Amino acid sequence: MSDINVMQAELRERVGKGSARATRRAGRVPAVVYGLGQAPTSISLPFNILQREVNTGRFENTIFELEIGKETERVIPRDVQLDLITDFPIHVDFLRISRDTKVTVSVIANFINEGDCEGLSRGGVLNVVRHDIELLCPADSIPEQIEIDLAGLDIGDSVHISDVNLPEGVEPTITDRDFTIATIAAPSGGADDEEEAEVAEEGEEGAEEAAAEEGDSEE
Repeated sequence: MSDINVMQAELRERVGKGSARATRRAGRVPAVVYGLGQAPTSISLPFNILQREVNTGRFENTIFELEIGKETERVIPRDVQLDLITDFPIHVDFLRISRDTKVTVSVIANFINEGDCEGLSRGGVLNVVRHDIELLCPADSIPEQIEIDLAGLDIGDSVHISDVNLPEGVEPTITDRDFTIATIAAPSGGADDEEEAEVAEEGEEGAEEAAAEEGDSEE
């Protein structure tokens, strides 16, 4: 399930590029809170704390309680602007959420039971098509990861989204097809490749023999 972290924020009385630059010079990051039919609220956050949260890799899947003076806003990050040179956060958009809010998030795919995968035991290779899966989730029930079970799969088998047990209330954003998450591919230069090479070689030899026989008959 998603974590709920608390961050201290300050109201920004002024907005605009000049005000944003001044905020950054003061060691803070400008941000805005919007949603739930309420007017947007301009705030700022301590740079070092925000940078630490962004570096977790789960920032945009984490619910935060922003303490703004005497008020508390329950939010989830929706957009993080990064500096093109330093890669530091320079602005954040937060979406207000309620118990009924559903959000779209990308959740990492975690592959389990590789030791019970027959295809991998035979030398096959796990070909990951989607390292993360875009899901529509209740804001309070965002999974940290989605487990993809490889047990019993053989070379040539695939895992599709229909094979995955998603948590209650969670669904993929792609609904028009049963998309592939991963496949068990034959090893490079493995048995399957050798068989194909043998078939091709036999075909070439057969063609050469047929040509030779045709030449002999013409003589």
